[in-house]
This record gives sequence, structure tokens and C-alpha cells, in this order.
Amino acid sequence: MAGLNAAARPARLRRARLRRASALLALASLLAGCSVGVPDPAAPKPANSAAGPAAPTVTPGHDAEAVAARDLPFAAGDSLAAGVPVRLSDGLRGAPGWTPGSQDVAGASEYRKADGCQATARVRVNQWPLVVPGDDKVSTEALFRYLDPSILPSYLTPETLRWGGEPDKPGPRVEVLVLDGADKAGTRASASYARLFANAGSSVYISVSCPDRAALAAARADVAARLAVLPPSS
Repeated sequence: MAGLNAAARPARLRRARLRRASALLALASLLAGCSVGVPDPAAPKPANSAAGPAAPTVTPGHDAEAVAARDLPFAAGDSLAAGVPVRLSDGLRGAPGWTPGSQDVAGASEYRKADGCQATARVRVNQWPLVVPGDDKVSTEALFRYLDPSILPSYLTPETLRWGGEPDKPGPRVEVLVLDGADKAGTRASASYARLFANAGSSVYISVSCPDRAALAAARADVAARLAVLPPSS
């Protein structure tokens, strides 16, 4: 009997090893189908939300059409619906001399002009870390400072872009801040437009660069006339 048990022992060990190998293989397969996210320590912690119906997309009592029909200076930023993003048109697509490049790639669209000018229009959402509540102008200054800490508010000048409407027709305007590129030998003439809409938590940013100042002036006229900031629809 002892001899039989001794003879059977290696077979039992082999079966045990096979069972452990099978269990490990099953665990490896399970883990391979999962992903583990490692949060950025500097990222803000998401707020816990109780289960319940989703918030409506239309702000009660908000008249989006009335907001879209009038100018939007910095002081009127609070008239936008909370959390509803602002967008940019593709008006340069059909402007004389301009052709579209890559479109809506990570929120950015590019345009090129026959005289060598280039324009990039970007929309960003979830800009809350830069928002100064109730102050679109200071929020926009914070956006420029985020992009380049050396930019001071005194470097920025107010201008306007179209606020919806149709190209080549009178319509409401939206106030933005503009940074003119420094004139340096061997560099392209440039200008950057931006506005951070504090109530909406979104921003628009348009950069234009040209071979010289004369070409830049013409490109900026095209941007002001055709590249519209689109009001939220709700």
C-alpha cells in the first residue's frame, strides 16, 4: 500500500501544479482586460454626485436668443447660460484667398491664405481653473498669462469679433482681448485674440501670423469680418 501511495504522489503533484497554473492564467486574463488609472496628484478631485436625474441642458429663465441678438462686452458675460460652451464659426473657409487646413482637431481649425498668412482658431471647454467669477476680462487675462506667464494685462488691447450673425452684414459684436506680436527681425507678424467666458466655462483663442505687417492687417480684417464667435444655443 505504501508503495502505491508513493507511486501516486507524483501524479497528484502534477495535477496540483496544473490547477495552480490554470488559476494563474485565468487571473492574468482577467487583469489584461482591465485598466487602472493613475490620477495626476495635481489634478482637482472630482466632486461626488448623488444619483438622480441629469441636469437640464436649458437654463430655466434664460433667453439665449436675446443674448445672441445684442453685443456681448466683457461686462455682459454673466448673461450667458452657466456651463454652456461658446463655439467658433468656420467663416474663413469661404473667404477670398483662404483655404481650410485641418479642421476640428482637438478643438482647433487651421486656415491658410495665398499670401502666406495662417490662422488657427481654437475652442476650449472646462476652463474653470482660470475663471474669475463674474469677470470675463480678468479671466481672459488669466488665460493669456497661463499660455505665457510673461504676458501682462497692459500688453493686451480690447477689440471685437462678430457675435454670430452673417458675414458682410451688420450684427452684434463680442469683446475680446488681443496680443500683438513684437516686431523682431526675421519673425512673422502676428496677433492673438482670446476671450474666456467665465459663466460658460469655455474660451476661444485665435492666432494669426503673416509674412509682414501689411499682410497681417488684411488677414485681421478678414478675421474680424468672417470668423464669428457663436453664442450658445441654450
